[in-house]
Amino acid sequence: MIASLRRLRMTGAEIAETLAMPVSTVSGILTRIGLGNLWRLEPLEPPDRYEKQRPGELVHVDVKKLGRIGRPGHRVTGRVSAGGHHRRGYDLGWEYVHVAIDDATRLVYVEVLEDEKAVTAVAFLRRAVAHFAAFGIRVERLMTDNGNAYRSAIHALACKTLGIKHLRTRPYRPRTNGKAERFIRTLLGGWAYGAIYGTSDERRRALTGWIDFYNRQRPHRSLGRQAPIERPHTLSRNNVLGSYN
Repeated sequence: MIASLRRLRMTGAEIAETLAMPVSTVSGILTRIGLGNLWRLEPLEPPDRYEKQRPGELVHVDVKKLGRIGRPGHRVTGRVSAGGHHRRGYDLGWEYVHVAIDDATRLVYVEVLEDEKAVTAVAFLRRAVAHFAAFGIRVERLMTDNGNAYRSAIHALACKTLGIKHLRTRPYRPRTNGKAERFIRTLLGGWAYGAIYGTSDERRRALTGWIDFYNRQRPHRSLGRQAPIERPHTLSRNNVLGSYN
C-alpha cells in the first residue's frame, strides 16, 4: 500500500497521515524499497496544455478518497500505540472529496461526501452547477474520468437535463483531466494535510474557509497572480477588447 501511494506521488507525510502510521516508519519503508526520492519514480506524462477562454466552457470533476479520522493520532498527542499504529484510516473507513473546477477561471466547488456512487455524484453535480451559476457561469461541458458513477444512466440523464455535454478521459489517461488532478494536490497540501486535525468533522469544518480563501484571495500563478474570483472580469475585458481588433 505504501508503494502504491508513493506511485501517486504522495509525500511521506501524506502517506503517513492516510495510513495513520508514524512518518519515520513510512520514510524507512520508502528508503528500503528504493522510493525514498520522488525522482526515482517514472517521469510524469507531459500534461495537456490547454485553457478555455470562456467561463463554463469546460468544468473538470474528480473525487479523492481520504481516510477518516476518529481520534487524535500521535502527531497530536505525542503518543504512539503498541506497534506504532493508530489505524485511524482503515478502521473507520473513508470519506470522498468531490471537486469541480472551471477550466477558464479555476473557480472551484468542493464537498466531502459519504461515497462516490452515481446518485451522490449527480447530487454533487447539481449543487456545483448552482454554485457556478451564482458567479454568472453556465456549465456547458463536463469532463470526468471513466468511473462507474460517471458511466451510469442516471448521470447521463442528469447531464442531459442540465444541458451539459459530458466528456470522459481516455482510458488509462487520467492526466487529460489534469486541472482537477493539480487542484486536488493543492487541496491536499493546503487543507487535508495542511493542519493537524483531531477528527474528520474538524477537518471537514475547515474546508469551507480554505475554499473561500482559494477562490477569493489565493494568487494563481497561471492566472497572472490573480485569484480565481477575478478571472471572469479579465476574460470579459479581453473578449471586449478583442472584438475591436
